[in-house]
Amino acid sequence: MPEQEEPGWPSADEDSTSGPASDQGYSVPDGGATAQLPVPGPPRGGSGNGRTDRLAVPNVTPQPRPDAETSWFRPAQPAQPPAQQQQPQRQSQPPQQPQQQRSGPPRPPQPQRPSQRPDQRFDQQQSQQQQQGRLDDPRGPFQAPPEPRQQQRPDQQYPDQQYPDQRRLPQIPQSPHALPMRIEPTGELHPAEATTGADRGVPRTRPVPPPDRPVEPEPEPEPEYDPDFADYDPEPVAETHHEEPAPPPPPVKTKRRRKGLLIGSLVALLLVIALGVAAALPQVSNRLGLPWAPNAPKGDEPALVAVTTQLHGPRDSSPEPLAGSVASILKGPAGSSDLGKLTGSVLDATTGTELWDRNAGTALTPASTTKLLTVSAALLSLDHGLQLTTKVVQGSQPGTVILVAGGDMTLNSLPAGKESIYPGSAHFDDLIAQVKKANPSVKKVQLDLSAYVGPTTAPGWDSNDAPSVSATNLVPIMLDGGRNDPTGNDVSRVANPATAAVKAMAQGLGAQSSGMAKAPTGATVLGEVKSAPLTELVDTLLTNSDNNLADTIGRQVAIAKGDEPSYAGAVKATMDVLKENGFDLTGVTLQDNSGLSRSNKIPAKVLSSVLAVIAGPDGKDPRTAKLRPIIAGLPIAAVSGTLSPPRYTKSQNSAGAGWVRAKTGSLSNVNTLAGVVLDTDGRVLVFALMSESSNPDPGPSRDALDTIAATLRGCGCR
Repeated sequence: MPEQEEPGWPSADEDSTSGPASDQGYSVPDGGATAQLPVPGPPRGGSGNGRTDRLAVPNVTPQPRPDAETSWFRPAQPAQPPAQQQQPQRQSQPPQQPQQQRSGPPRPPQPQRPSQRPDQRFDQQQSQQQQQGRLDDPRGPFQAPPEPRQQQRPDQQYPDQQYPDQRRLPQIPQSPHALPMRIEPTGELHPAEATTGADRGVPRTRPVPPPDRPVEPEPEPEPEYDPDFADYDPEPVAETHHEEPAPPPPPVKTKRRRKGLLIGSLVALLLVIALGVAAALPQVSNRLGLPWAPNAPKGDEPALVAVTTQLHGPRDSSPEPLAGSVASILKGPAGSSDLGKLTGSVLDATTGTELWDRNAGTALTPASTTKLLTVSAALLSLDHGLQLTTKVVQGSQPGTVILVAGGDMTLNSLPAGKESIYPGSAHFDDLIAQVKKANPSVKKVQLDLSAYVGPTTAPGWDSNDAPSVSATNLVPIMLDGGRNDPTGNDVSRVANPATAAVKAMAQGLGAQSSGMAKAPTGATVLGEVKSAPLTELVDTLLTNSDNNLADTIGRQVAIAKGDEPSYAGAVKATMDVLKENGFDLTGVTLQDNSGLSRSNKIPAKVLSSVLAVIAGPDGKDPRTAKLRPIIAGLPIAAVSGTLSPPRYTKSQNSAGAGWVRAKTGSLSNVNTLAGVVLDTDGRVLVFALMSESSNPDPGPSRDALDTIAATLRGCGCR
């Protein structure tokens, strides 16, 4: 190259020599795709004596076989005799090029190039091998071609002078085999597309990206450089194609799966807690019938018993019980200490024969069993279809009406279509509607209570009995029996039910309540309503043990008999009717018709004699037909009324459940039970049991009385 020419890099990926590649001593099997760079000559003052000799590039590629591909990158091996073959010496450090000094004017700055290209490393290594007389090819000696002169690039001639501020690049360890490289315009190096190196087992090198671009990760790491095997050139081995191993299964997303399981478990736990809290609520547990529900049975559920609402007469073929047998089976139950003082009587309803007697002639406080005498007198003296009437008449002043009380204390305060505790009772709204229709311009409402006279409570009542859950002051008109809850039985009652009724009337008419007044004789009736028939009233009276209703019925007996409609007149009329109908009332003392008075006294045999007529055979006694409705009103053991559970649910008395029908009585230290039972032989027995105990708790005494009645059920006493 003339020394006036400035050496430079070719501008394109093409051969920059003056002639074909074959003329320069090497072949280009890739068709010129690999950039061929000119090599500059030695500097002035060197071995070239001040000039640059253009040396021919020797063919360093061994003679290829006709069927093999060739490449000029493959060096020819020098031929030496086998005897002189030496083991290649290992180099711990690759040789470095000596720095040369150049005289003359400094060159202009050149673009920065890689410190050493693979082909340059190959040339240097080839020269060193020839100088040291080493054999790098174990396959045998070859005739070494003449050593070619190397041309240096401008960037290698004066490294210290040309680039004083540039740090010297580290030397890359030399390799006996250099791969063809192609330099892209971006400065990125890529392996040339040659196959000879691959055929001879030369590993491919990865392209070197420019410094400013990140290195892309390779699928597999390259083998580490080992200087001990730098000179080893293995025999060419045919390529062996191996099936690539199957890719490993994708990793299981354990974190996400664990998170999902954790969330699912937490939700399930919260759901279980919510269900447990809901199940613990009384409303939920009661509705679902859970074992811990407040209304769950505390003991074993009693066996179902067939119950009939109609008591048939005794069978003609049923054997007659014996008094001794009855006394024998009642000896144990009647001796219970829970009974205190006990009197009682058991009769055969068919014959009237006395089967058991325990001081039956001794009069004791009967409590609510007094009602048996009251309803018997009413059914014997009154029309069974009797209805109590409440009406409103025109007052003496224009715009004034008078509410006339007729003794009905069952008036229904609920709207039409809704039943109160008194089935079949008259609706008060119906009465108001009739008055509105008859006289739309009512201004005042007055009350007539002349149907009753005397005190509103009876002798022997406790001071707290009226008002209470048991009764209130007796007046001839009440709404729902004076109860604050129209549908409840044992609920509190108002103190003055008559005043409450007239105020409700005035409010319904849009008028004012204007005190008491006596209805004029023959006054115009603006409206009236009637109660349920007497037999239905008796049924409700006995089932619920309604004290005010019993005294109301007694007043009707007094009115029918022409006696004073008071407590005294009612009890007088009651006893008169019973005596007139042949009942022996020796020892009976009454102060009211309900039994709320502690002054009442009745012997047990009086009660049993009345019950024997009530439950006697049809046609035997003319009184029986009138008194038969009483049987339907008696509470049924463990089923209805005051004999509802827990009565007759204990093991000692559960045998009487459904078979015993009786009227109960209870006051402080007093418990009574009087009714009928059908024994196992189909015989009807009647009983009256009265107990006075010092125990203020009525429970034990009630259970003992129930046990006696249940024992009679299993009698068959013959």
